[in-house]
This record gives sequence, structure tokens and C-alpha cells, in this order.
Amino acid sequence: MVSCSDSRVPNELIFDQGLGDLFIIRTAGQVSSAASYGSMEYAVLKLYTRLIVVLGHTDCGAVAAAVQRPEDVPGHIVTLINEIKPAVAKCANMPGDPVNNAVRQNVIDQVSALRDLDPILQKKYVKGEILIVGAVYNIHTGKVEFLDETMQDLPEKTK
Repeated sequence: MVSCSDSRVPNELIFDQGLGDLFIIRTAGQVSSAASYGSMEYAVLKLYTRLIVVLGHTDCGAVAAAVQRPEDVPGHIVTLINEIKPAVAKCANMPGDPVNNAVRQNVIDQVSALRDLDPILQKKYVKGEILIVGAVYNIHTGKVEFLDETMQDLPEKTK
């Protein structure tokens, strides 16, 4: 699971799993970096993970910050916002809630980036050895929506 750091997103409870049943990488806005990539590659190579789910959530604070574009963002927080800005731009003119639209697009963008990540994830994905999909957790209803945009044209599973 590549999930947000937000405590309102308890992965084990959402997917009815026990402690230790999921390998979870949590960062604000589920923005990945070199350490996150290494953790995913470790999960795939050493723990034989076959599914990576990028899980965004409604009303995400990191995405809201990217939508609001505050001035003088302190420290490294700006790196999170900068990674989310392309998703915000892609859905700037869409009807509906700008934060939740951007949450959805950010998940789609993160899935795409992971599918293209060399050297390990991209090769394993193309060969059908792993799947990388995206979903959004609604913090108000408790429901998870797997995003159709990330469920299409999946590679065939290898034997």
C-alpha cells in the first residue's frame, strides 16, 4: 500500500487486515521519493508483493495545500506540494470539489509514475508480475473506490 500519512486512513481497518498483513508506505499525499521507491522495490523483490495499491483519500490536507498554493511554505513541505501541483493543474477547470478532483488525479498520476519506474517496477509491471492500481478512500463513508483509469489495459499475468 502506498498511502497517505493521515491518521484518518487506517489501512488495516479499511481492508479488514490484521497488523503486519499489509506492507504500507505512508507519506503525505502519498507522494513517493527515492526511499519510498526503494521500499516498494524491496516489497516486490524480497516479500514477493504482487499488488501495489496507491490509496488517496478525500479531503487530503497535502492536496488541499497544493490547490491553495500558499506562499512561503516552510522546509521540505514545498516538495510535497510541488509533486501534487501537476494533478491540480490537470483538473483545474473540472466541475466539483477542486481538492477531491485533485486527489483522484494525483492517485492516477502516482500510479502512472510507478508503472514507469525503472529498473524494477516498470519491468515487473510490463511482464505482468505485479499490478499497480489506484483507489480513493472516502473518509466520510468508509468506502474505497478503485479508479477505472488505473484498472484498464492491465498487463496479462505471467505464468
